[in-house]
Amino acid sequence: MNKHTSEITDAEESLRVQQEMSQFDSDDATALAMQNTLLTPRFYTTDFDEMDRIDVTPVRADWDDLINDMVSDPNKGHFKKNADWDHVDWDGMEPMLKKEFIDFLVSSCTAEFSGCVLYKEMKRRGNNDDITQLFQLMARDEARHAGFINDALREAGVSVNLGFLTQKKKYTYFRPKFIYYATYLSEKIGYARYITIFRHLEANPEFRFHPIFKWFEEWCGDEYRHGEAFALLMKTDPKLTKGFNVFWIKFFLTAVFATMYVRDHQRPVFHKALGVDPDWYAHEVYIKTSEMTKQIFPITLDIENPRWQRGLEKLQKANLDLADAVEKGQVLRKLGAQARAGMAFVSLFTIPALKHECPASVRMAPAY
Repeated sequence: MNKHTSEITDAEESLRVQQEMSQFDSDDATALAMQNTLLTPRFYTTDFDEMDRIDVTPVRADWDDLINDMVSDPNKGHFKKNADWDHVDWDGMEPMLKKEFIDFLVSSCTAEFSGCVLYKEMKRRGNNDDITQLFQLMARDEARHAGFINDALREAGVSVNLGFLTQKKKYTYFRPKFIYYATYLSEKIGYARYITIFRHLEANPEFRFHPIFKWFEEWCGDEYRHGEAFALLMKTDPKLTKGFNVFWIKFFLTAVFATMYVRDHQRPVFHKALGVDPDWYAHEVYIKTSEMTKQIFPITLDIENPRWQRGLEKLQKANLDLADAVEKGQVLRKLGAQARAGMAFVSLFTIPALKHECPASVRMAPAY
């Protein structure tokens, strides 16, 4: 293998390199990535013909500026191990921390790769030069991210067979506007999550138990630019952020925030090792994400409302009870936990949102 995935500028080539390494991948990690639950990353497909008809003329100046930034490829060569990559004593790592950290890495790898799969398919099937160029650039970045995480996993003796996921993992169909809402939030909340961890460990390096966290700052740049791209895509059609679509925006905001809270509380040992309280971390990420989404969404969630934290805690408790009931085969208790989880989500969703005016230009500079 002559070329590292961090240097590759074509997503298809990057995936071929990953496939060559599949002989080293582990069945357990791939099986974990294959899971389809409310809390696991999904693979998406959409109406690519509709996306191919997007006209970026209304945002041309901002669009060209963003594309030029992405074409310059500021992170080329970044996502590979160098002298800053410390030795990791996987055998000596506390067993529960190792389990939760591997779960975190597999989930992150799957999420990054799901973006790559979606983006490269749009590039392959589209004829609109503006749109295909954007999705090729984003697929390039996501392929690098997934490959870098897999490199880290291989040190632990596990990794994900990305080629197998492409062929076998179930795909969920979303209309393009739902792809915009969900993926925009995924990229922006990804930036908020990574930069919050990076800044915390920058100030408290004694909690940096793995070198991959040193790479998070530049990683954030890719996440941020991808979010900006989806903000511009939504800006091309004002109807996407008005009228009944505001209902859908609120739904996706609530779902993404709530899913993050529940998922992170499944990894208490991981967060303790980082020196991070999951409640504090969630609130910090919500604050950053809410500020960023003001660029295009006309509402933010009222995360300071007392019902918000109470609702999250009820949702988390219901999720714990649900997992326990499923493990023990207790059908009635499972149904009860599902009902409680549904009611907790409804309680979160019905908290009145905060309204604001969006700026004329959606482009923002990273501020964290």
